[in-house]
Amino acid sequence: MELRLENGDYLPDGKGGVVRLSGDEALLQRVLFRLSARRGALPMLPELGSQLYLLGREPSEARLAAARQYAAQAVSPEGLQVEDLQLTERGDGRMDLTVWLRGEDAALTATVVV
Repeated sequence: MELRLENGDYLPDGKGGVVRLSGDEALLQRVLFRLSARRGALPMLPELGSQLYLLGREPSEARLAAARQYAAQAVSPEGLQVEDLQLTERGDGRMDLTVWLRGEDAALTATVVV
């Protein structure tokens, strides 16, 4: 079982403990972390995270392909493959990325802001 994180803090369960996750919920939390963390930012875990933060440097016509590559690289250690993704520009320089993932025993949808 894993502990649930929300905005970087453990979520209290109201009974003096913290909320625990298992199964698809725990997998989704790990996937969201992998997609959100900057790859290489943690010296002890240089392979953790994604390069999605680089999307703004890509020409607009190349962003979708780059997002697919960066997302696939980030989630592959969890045994997941990118089935599809959608990239939506917000107008404030950021983008919403929704990724549909499939693994041997799981099908997940994750959305992050990049």
